[in-house]
Amino acid sequence: MSNNHEIALKRDCEAIQIPAGLKTTLPAGTEVIITQSLGGSYTIACDYGLFRIADENADALGLETRSAQEQNKDSAETVDEKEVWEQLRTVYDPEIPVNIVDLGLVYDCQVVTDRESGTKVEVKMTLTAPGCGMGPAIAQDARSKILTIPGVDEADVELVWDPPWNQHMISEVGKMKLGLI
Repeated sequence: MSNNHEIALKRDCEAIQIPAGLKTTLPAGTEVIITQSLGGSYTIACDYGLFRIADENADALGLETRSAQEQNKDSAETVDEKEVWEQLRTVYDPEIPVNIVDLGLVYDCQVVTDRESGTKVEVKMTLTAPGCGMGPAIAQDARSKILTIPGVDEADVELVWDPPWNQHMISEVGKMKLGLI
């Protein structure tokens, strides 16, 4: 979704400044333009700059939030690693219209099941640049998406820097979306 018209925020809204990653509150009535809507979050532009608004604040934009039924979990279910990868494909850097998997940012994904503690998903990912202020927000978005998978009891998303990311790690799909091939 990309709206080319301004929307006035319906209420005060928590947002994360891009690229600094600083939390702030945008006041009700602020005129914004949605520049990107991918993976359940919104990148908006306003007089104050670029910001990321999480799905739970979509109502401030006059939009509906994603269905709460994804939040329902049954710990007796077996978690398929493919499901985790599909969820990670719904996570986007707010400045790049390619998901973190196709950008080559996810280095490792493990599903660990233990009778006592349940099912835990462990992910190691990186960023396109070590100084990216959005890193914690992107990692938290990935963690939140993983936790919506039925049967997942815990998720750990760790930011790592080895090996350093480079453009060769982008998938063919990602390269096509970015116009690199």
